[in-house]
Amino acid sequence: MTRRVLTVTAAGAALVVSSLLGPGAAAADDPSARDLVDQAKKNLLDAESVRLRLTDHSTDTRTSRTQPVSMDLALDQDGNCAGTLRMGAGGGRVEIVKRGAEVWMKPDTAFWKAQVPGGQGDAVAELLKNRYLHGSTHDAMLRGMAETCDLTSFQKEITADSSDARRLTKGAPTKVDGTEVIPLKGTAEGKRVVLYVTSDTPHRLVRATQKGGGTDLALSFSDYGRPVPSKTPPAGESVDVDKLQDELRNA
Repeated sequence: MTRRVLTVTAAGAALVVSSLLGPGAAAADDPSARDLVDQAKKNLLDAESVRLRLTDHSTDTRTSRTQPVSMDLALDQDGNCAGTLRMGAGGGRVEIVKRGAEVWMKPDTAFWKAQVPGGQGDAVAELLKNRYLHGSTHDAMLRGMAETCDLTSFQKEITADSSDARRLTKGAPTKVDGTEVIPLKGTAEGKRVVLYVTSDTPHRLVRATQKGGGTDLALSFSDYGRPVPSKTPPAGESVDVDKLQDELRNA
């Protein structure tokens, strides 16, 4: 359940960036636009850590309790991460911490009710009592975290070919969260896309949007190179995943 949700979220975010920064997208009319795309892609691929924020107001997503509408994760190439995930239509929220192969997740009651059928959702929420579910990436329930929290896997997706990418053209300089950026506009998969790349060097991607046909998706990138918070939940605030699985089998 959680593996499917988290893996789909990571794959979807990487797919959007790949479609925008893929080889086809770099073929911009203006050579300076080409340079901006190439440098933004290189700096994202070279980043040892980054903070990724996703908001998805697409028609299908915001009406589904089992699909994420927002994600805020700090992640690095060593597979560490920390952040939150929120589902659409009141489907709840989950906190995520991962250090190496260890994973902690703290979903709220609404999340469990949306993800676990029948009365088991209430039973799981009662068992955890607002504590973290703790295990490793070897556990089936938590395995999706290995891909979601691994910046290296995300970066590999970005290097994939993008056959539907279109030419990008420069827009007028503007600001994103106080940062001077140059928007690069085009289409991908029949949707309008905009990349916002910092005006100053190093040229970095700080925001990417995709709209049209019921899609309304935004990705933000910040904290390039900043270490992922290393604090992990104490044992007293955690429940082992094996105990949860035993409870579900006996429910």
